[in-house]
Amino acid sequence: MQGGQRKGVLLSVGEYKKILAELEELAAIRAYDMAKASGEKPIPFDHALKQIKRRRG
Repeated sequence: MQGGQRKGVLLSVGEYKKILAELEELAAIRAYDMAKASGEKPIPFDHALKQIKRRRG
């Protein structure tokens, strides 16, 4: 350490995978919360996919 500042972290592969899984879950929770807070009417998943495909051309 220089000046008390840490330079890195060493994790096992298992710990790293666990952190990634938890981050993905957190992202899904945040997306859900944002969708609920938007007040928009929900649409079926297959309808949403069709809209996305149309926008991409």
